[in-house]
Amino acid sequence: MLKYYKGSLLFTLLCLALAAWLGFQSTGTLPGTLGILWIVLVLGVLEVSLSFDNAVVNATVLRDMDDKWRHRFLTWGILIAVFGMRIVFPLAIVAIAAHLGPIEAVKLAAGDPVRYEQIITSAHVGISGFGGSFLAMVGLNFFLDDEKEEHWLPVIERPLSALRDISGLATGIVLLALYVISQFIPAEEAMTFITSGIFGLLTYIAVHAIGVMLGSDGDAVTGAAARSGFAAFLYLEVLDASFSFDGVIGAFALSNNLFIIALGLGIGAMFVRSMTIMLVDHGTLAQYRYLEHGAFYAIVALAAIMLLSVRFHIPETITGLIGATLIGLAFWASVRSNRKAPEGISHGGDPVRAAGKPIGD
Repeated sequence: MLKYYKGSLLFTLLCLALAAWLGFQSTGTLPGTLGILWIVLVLGVLEVSLSFDNAVVNATVLRDMDDKWRHRFLTWGILIAVFGMRIVFPLAIVAIAAHLGPIEAVKLAAGDPVRYEQIITSAHVGISGFGGSFLAMVGLNFFLDDEKEEHWLPVIERPLSALRDISGLATGIVLLALYVISQFIPAEEAMTFITSGIFGLLTYIAVHAIGVMLGSDGDAVTGAAARSGFAAFLYLEVLDASFSFDGVIGAFALSNNLFIIALGLGIGAMFVRSMTIMLVDHGTLAQYRYLEHGAFYAIVALAAIMLLSVRFHIPETITGLIGATLIGLAFWASVRSNRKAPEGISHGGDPVRAAGKPIGD
């Protein structure tokens, strides 16, 4: 088990060393340095708690990807996740919002972190609209998938399955949610919120379209993406971006220093990668049949929280607890189900495990 986390632990030690150097350079005192180290560790734990459901969904797609694209995601994809979403993305927001060039945005982040935080926070409405709508589409389409046969909570999932033939139902639900929520926020923010939400929907549709054009059969986006390497890679990157929005914004509650935030969230992203590899190698999703359901319930919950956050302040700890609770309950239900019908446990749905080729090698 520990072998999956060796790289993450080494990366953590490197980030902590950089944090210690940064802390001493900026404060010049031991207590100040220890304070920054503590913030980095807390941010790492926060990112893992918010993104465990991301690891489960990643494993859902990766188990059906071909080896070439799987390894590309686990190498190039993690570079994009750690450096792109945790460093470049916040800088890009600042550059666009403040009409600055890339170099000026970096200087602002390093020289005026308070102003940098203000600009990032002011973009919260647009970020919530985009990320919330994309995640809502991911979650809803899992439960509306016409290939879905297993139900964890039948009282909820069976009625949804009965509606799966209604074309565009998930899109209609998301659009309605965007409109209703927009009625409770200032008019100038409402347009930004709805526009960003529409772009989130279009991004989801675009990933689906790429999967179809590259040879998938056009079913649920998760399945379509998995059968097309490039579409899967793109799908997982957008999914990671949507998950990371909340963590990047929430990190400013602990620090407004770009580099401290990047170190902490980078640690969390590496551990999410390690968890993803472990889940696929051990065939965990096939063994614990409801774990995937719990992750998608958590995604729907996160989408709702992101959308509602434009009107209500919801602490990131609550978001993390909701996701962890849903996945924990799904795991417990899977264990109980396996005890009642152990013959139902199968690794047939996990070609990687069946082939005996761990993706972590």
